[in-house]
Amino acid sequence: MQAGEVVFCIFLEAYMLLLFCNDSVCIAVMVSIPPPLSLEYIVVFNGYFTAQARSRFISSALQGSHALAWRILPRDNPASDYPSDFEVVQIRQAPLKDLLTLQEHPYIKRVTPQRKVFRSLKFTQSTPCNDTRWTQKWQSSRPLRRTSLSLGSGFWHATGRHSSRRLLRAIPRHVAQILQADVLWQMGHTGLGVKVAVFDTGLSEKHPHFKNVKERTNWTNEKTLDDGLGHGTFVAGVIASMRECQGFAPDSELHIFRVFTNNQVSYTSWFLDAFNYAILKKIDVLNLSIGGPDFMDHPFVDKVWELTANRVIMVSAIGNDGPLYGTLNNPADQMDVIGVGGIDFEDNIARFSSRGMTTWELPGGYGRVKPDIVTYGSGVRGSGMKEGCRSLSGTSVASPVVAGAVTLLASTVQNRELVNPASMKQALIASARRLPGVNMFEQGHGKLDLLRAYQVLNSYQPQASLSPSYIDLTECPYMWPYCSQPIYYGGMPTIINVTILNGMGVTGRIVDKPIWQPYLPQNGDHIDVAVSYSPVLWPWAGYLAVSISVAKKAASWEGIAQGHVMVTVASPAQNDSKSGGELTSTVKLPVKVKVVPTPPRSKRVLWDQYHNLRYPPGYFPRDNLRMKNDPLDWNGDHIHTNFRDMYQHLRSNGYFVEVLGAPITCFDASQYGTLLMVDSEEEYFPEEIAKLRRDIDNGLSLIIFGDWYNTSVMRKVKFYDENTRQWWMPDTGGANVPALNDLISVWGMAFSDGLYEGDFTLADHDMYYASGCSIARFPEDGTIIAKTLKDQGLEVLKQETAVVDNIPILGLYQTPSEGGGRIALYGDSNCIDDSHRQKDCFWLLDALLQFTAYSMTPASLSHSQSRALPPSVSERPLPERLEGNHLYRYSKVLEAHLGDPKPRPLPACPHLSWAKPQPVNETAPSNLWKHQKLLSVDMDKVALPNIRVYRPQVRPLSPGESGAWDIPGGIMPGRYNQDVGQTIPVFAFLGAMVVLAFFVVQLTKAKSKPKRRKPRVKRPLFLQQLQQQPHTGKTPSV
Repeated sequence: MQAGEVVFCIFLEAYMLLLFCNDSVCIAVMVSIPPPLSLEYIVVFNGYFTAQARSRFISSALQGSHALAWRILPRDNPASDYPSDFEVVQIRQAPLKDLLTLQEHPYIKRVTPQRKVFRSLKFTQSTPCNDTRWTQKWQSSRPLRRTSLSLGSGFWHATGRHSSRRLLRAIPRHVAQILQADVLWQMGHTGLGVKVAVFDTGLSEKHPHFKNVKERTNWTNEKTLDDGLGHGTFVAGVIASMRECQGFAPDSELHIFRVFTNNQVSYTSWFLDAFNYAILKKIDVLNLSIGGPDFMDHPFVDKVWELTANRVIMVSAIGNDGPLYGTLNNPADQMDVIGVGGIDFEDNIARFSSRGMTTWELPGGYGRVKPDIVTYGSGVRGSGMKEGCRSLSGTSVASPVVAGAVTLLASTVQNRELVNPASMKQALIASARRLPGVNMFEQGHGKLDLLRAYQVLNSYQPQASLSPSYIDLTECPYMWPYCSQPIYYGGMPTIINVTILNGMGVTGRIVDKPIWQPYLPQNGDHIDVAVSYSPVLWPWAGYLAVSISVAKKAASWEGIAQGHVMVTVASPAQNDSKSGGELTSTVKLPVKVKVVPTPPRSKRVLWDQYHNLRYPPGYFPRDNLRMKNDPLDWNGDHIHTNFRDMYQHLRSNGYFVEVLGAPITCFDASQYGTLLMVDSEEEYFPEEIAKLRRDIDNGLSLIIFGDWYNTSVMRKVKFYDENTRQWWMPDTGGANVPALNDLISVWGMAFSDGLYEGDFTLADHDMYYASGCSIARFPEDGTIIAKTLKDQGLEVLKQETAVVDNIPILGLYQTPSEGGGRIALYGDSNCIDDSHRQKDCFWLLDALLQFTAYSMTPASLSHSQSRALPPSVSERPLPERLEGNHLYRYSKVLEAHLGDPKPRPLPACPHLSWAKPQPVNETAPSNLWKHQKLLSVDMDKVALPNIRVYRPQVRPLSPGESGAWDIPGGIMPGRYNQDVGQTIPVFAFLGAMVVLAFFVVQLTKAKSKPKRRKPRVKRPLFLQQLQQQPHTGKTPSV
């Protein structure tokens, strides 16, 4: 027995008795432990019921169950007096079968854990990479929570910058005036009659910036309505402030929903109650400056759908996780929500603004275009917490800019029945100004243009439209990534996921089937098109997935092919007098693609998407364990999201990269040179393992980038989910190494459960190994590269540092069969992943592809001094799957079974139903972008009053002046400050007169000087008139 060893422990009701012993003495220590945590569940019903009825349903469902000490939590808020569609139930202990029994009640729709929602990011000092200490608690900067989308330390980020050169400073610009809201103010539109809800941190009662706060409600557990943080005040000010930093709609009816505490915490149930109340109050516009990666928070997502179905226009921030792609936040990534990204005042996409695509549809489909639009989100001025103005940055700021613009626009429409979530989004995206040199997953449809949106909305007739409104695979950079690679015969179909917006009604349908009409003069018959679509368009939207492939007759052809897809949408007419009781709208989706001859097999790389898993729904940890502030793998692991740079690199080197969204049994291996597997978390069907062996024997090559997998480390890095208040155990490591070992074991290969990191040099390239594994087994006639690395697993488990020599990290192998393929293994994927890449290894990927595609081993590897003998069958066992893991809950391969999970039956390969073409002998439109986006709108016929462009003034910065100073008594053109507004033309005229007088004086001086004789030049007529005209100093009327 060692000194200090715990001999035994006794668990009491609330204490644990520990007995510590050394050589001669034993000491008993009583340690207080918390009681078992009572879990809270949101029980969602199929309709709205009284509190008494809801209690009766739950009691009936739990009668006779093993759930102990359950109770319905009281909710004291303004919605308590009304029927509700959910309850929050606290259960001390609840076996899974009892929760399933609860959900089987006929009036209960769903049972989900109560989620805790945090507004701001809680940053802690990160541990330096060379520090040997290892902290166990992980907190994520992009966790399982919805966070505030303002930037900065603590809660937000003031935009004052410090540099050595500060001679001039632009006077802070009011965003409403920059977007020319003053033009609509002068027309008498100020948001009057529009109800706008701000879901945020509250607002003080007597703030001087607001004149029409209709109601303030508190949904938190704090007994206050005031804003203790200032964020809610800022957001409300951007929307509706009437002085200093003016908002867009100062006469709008403000409804303040305090849904976050001063500690920046909220719960899903608070949002659900507040959303229900917003529906009862018939809110028109709702701003939500929060977001998170969890698009599977079902009660929250369902309630957002219900809100928009009740004609509430929801505007939400797209996220602050840029510039990485695939980082869209929910609910802004939903079809029925207006998702807003951020730009600066020079019209550059803000670095912090999240990029698309949406990742709901992976792996089988493809993401949709988001954000919808972008607007100013960097250095925007809004109301201070008590008075004055301040500047903030973030998509949390861009969202209320659009919400304020939407509120103002709604007030300009005489027939308010025309304004709904679909028609407003249609107006915004049809009128947006496209930013040059920026792709659609960064800017959506472009920059908000308030006046053009006003034109569209005020000539709008209910109709359907598409987002994007056309498909042009030749238009770069806007149509990236589609435009980055031409299509060819035999390739995986290119999938474009189009959103259908239905302005005619909350529900609709597609009549018959979409029609594919190729343009014969533009070779439209050289491509095949398949279309799938939403059976029901609800609420206000649906999807149209277009798959494009090349016809067999174009296998050796190169050129441009064009056509269009015709879609007819029908909605029930609100007025039954309409013919047939339905409104219909037919829209065209122009299609233009570039076709090239099928490239050689050696140049074709197939990316395995099917075997990548991510959060949500499960806890899949990051590949780099140093990134403790970001433990979740949630970017989709797609070549167009966090592997975008790798994809671009391969394309620039002439490779054609395709995506496999189905099992390995579903592709023709004879078409491809290399199958690329990176960071795979999924299991493999036995049929996949057998087919891959046959494919490699027949010439297919395989490259695998692995990652760490160690069950002891997985238990160590368990994650406390503050949403559900439960500990989450990883279901895999960085990659599913046991599954990969099953896949490659037939060749005598395997990865180990070692976990290593460190810097090294390979082939004159600086490299960094970030939480990678080593190669445990490899054929004797293969090539192995080994390096000296730190044992990171030892550091995690015992907080000790050790350096280990000759760690096998790279293996190259030529299979022995005649005409067989080649296999390359590398134990770390972080060097090609954009998420946390420190040093890229794209050069290594090039070298591996040269080996797999052409059987040429680069001399830098074959003659490397780091070559080592292949590891033989070692005494150390290979990694086993974590006992008790729940991967089967999220897997496409496994299913629950008594004992160990078993593979499901192999699913059928997807087969597309190609549309029967209906050729048209007409010329395709030359410019697809310029074609009319809304059928009923001709913006040239809508007149606007004279528009004065608002230009910022520039003045010297006084010594010691603050970076966030205010302008007192701001100018509000129109009804609020008519006298001031009318003086602006007078000042402009007087300035022009001063300039004119200066030129007259100069001309007079020039005339009085002695001059040499030269040919007389006739003086311009207007100067002769100026000399003859006496200057009276009288101001003409304006």
